[in-house]
Amino acid sequence: MNRMLIVGATGVLGSAATKYFLQKKFSLKAFIRNKDKAATLEKAGAAIFVGDITNTLSIVEACKNIDVVIATLHGMLSRGKNSSYLVDDKGHKNLIDAAAKAGTKHFIYISVVGAAKDHPIDFFRTKYAIEQYLINSGLYYTILRLPAFMEWHVHNLLGKSIVEKGKTTILGKGNNPTNFIAVDDIVQVLGLIVADSTRDKIITLAGPENISRNEAAKLYGKVLNINPRINNVPIPALKFLSKVINPFHPGIGRIMKLSIYGEENDATMNINDSIKKFGLKPTTVEVFIRKQVSPLPPGGGT
Repeated sequence: MNRMLIVGATGVLGSAATKYFLQKKFSLKAFIRNKDKAATLEKAGAAIFVGDITNTLSIVEACKNIDVVIATLHGMLSRGKNSSYLVDDKGHKNLIDAAAKAGTKHFIYISVVGAAKDHPIDFFRTKYAIEQYLINSGLYYTILRLPAFMEWHVHNLLGKSIVEKGKTTILGKGNNPTNFIAVDDIVQVLGLIVADSTRDKIITLAGPENISRNEAAKLYGKVLNINPRINNVPIPALKFLSKVINPFHPGIGRIMKLSIYGEENDATMNINDSIKKFGLKPTTVEVFIRKQVSPLPPGGGT
């Protein structure tokens, strides 16, 4: 059982998973929307399938002769034809239906910690709905519930600006401890799930520590040997801006609402749920940060 389809193969998790399973000699089809972003994956040996998850015919064709589907794609930040409703809800129902029709042996769905029917953020409600749709599909499944990715929420949305400009903006006070996970750790767990044929389970996977965004920013300062300037956007301002922006760009509005939620609610996780429980060594936030800035000379980034 080694014919695999990775949906969302150019995303941060999809790309890492594609490269990992290619190294493991899987026959791998990378489902993408934009071929221009897939040159590296194609060079590594992936069969590139350009399609649209909202197009039923496209999905049906992609699922033919596939043993394992890993669904990493999401539309949390998108709008228009790639909106969360079309991608995360309708598109994933299309994908599950097509996989079931094609006789796929194992469907792995990337979900989110906190997915619930009554969650205040629509993205989390949609994730829960798709979990239930998959459970009731008749497919063998594994649902992997994950916290925020370090690549996005520690680096791209926070630390990258410190590296480049010596300053960053944090939505909210930034004091609430949050759990973050490294994509490389997720990929290692995916490898074990596929190898062991882990089926009909919901697995919650945590990062190895709970750390605030302010603490993460200070770690960038420590690694770079600078004192980063931090601008914190107050919660009342976020609440106002999210209402104003949401009609024009629901994705940005959603991120603001999620930031508010993360500041006002417990965002920690049980670190016993990290990849240690799989016999693997997890990546701490500081180790992750050092990997991001290692190409720079001492004191770089200012």
